Amino acid sequence: MTVITAAMVGELRAKTDAPMMECKKALTEAGGDPVKAEEILRVKLGSKASKAASRITAEGVVATYISGGVGALVEVNCETDFVTKNDDFLTLANTIAKLIAEKNPADVAALSALPLDGKTVEEVRSALVGKIGENMSIRRFKRIETGAKLTSYLHGTRIGVMVEFDGSDEQVGKDVAMHIAAMKPVSLSADQVPAELIEKERSVASLKAAEDAAKAQAEGKTPQSAEIVAKRVDGSVQKYLKEVSLFNQPFVKNDKQSVEQMLKAANTTVKSFTMYIVGEGIEKKQDDFAAEVAAQVAAAKQG
Repeated sequence: MTVITAAMVGELRAKTDAPMMECKKALTEAGGDPVKAEEILRVKLGSKASKAASRITAEGVVATYISGGVGALVEVNCETDFVTKNDDFLTLANTIAKLIAEKNPADVAALSALPLDGKTVEEVRSALVGKIGENMSIRRFKRIETGAKLTSYLHGTRIGVMVEFDGSDEQVGKDVAMHIAAMKPVSLSADQVPAELIEKERSVASLKAAEDAAKAQAEGKTPQSAEIVAKRVDGSVQKYLKEVSLFNQPFVKNDKQSVEQMLKAANTTVKSFTMYIVGEGIEKKQDDFAAEVAAQVAAAKQG
């Protein structure tokens, strides 16, 4: 039986960048032949990447890149928070952000086909999936090319904001980006709030008004007139619009003035913003640890 030495494992790992244990297993299976072991690893890592592809990626990072009037914001997802601290994963996310800015891909599919370090982005992603053992995906990105100024703000790695603005004070742009990360507006102004969000808020306000009317009737009180109810609903909607539109929000560094007032005083105009929050809208898998242990015990007994 061939003895698999640490040096052999180290050489194979350096060549393939695969985990140490996977290298040792491949060398053992190959009888110590490094060429055959490398082939085995390629098959195994490809298989591991394939199996991982069905797993939910609700964790991850947001990365940004700005050069001149071109900027990019990208969300790269993984399965667990642990991987978001992995240097290779972080490097890939930052490299992808730069690639988006420089190459202007049309969508994630086009981005995945771009060359990177002698491979494609997809091949690099797949290899990293095999190395780390977790699924990873490029979820979304935004590229901005403008004659105005660009700035970005990252709150850790989970919230990323890019702001397009005109103004002489760079700090104002950065302050606005930080404000957006904290207050999470959905649009610049009230008239830009998506219609579906407004209708949702109107529906909630109407249901609340109906509940109040039913309660009043049950208590023997006179319900409010339809006209007053309509005004209440409209009032709730208007309040919501102010809360979610950037210009109407109280500025986080001075809540005595709105963002719009702050920008006017600083002679600055915000033209657009993009905000990504990691995992936003993705349904996370809820693990039942007790059930998982029970299943493993049952499987062991059957085996």
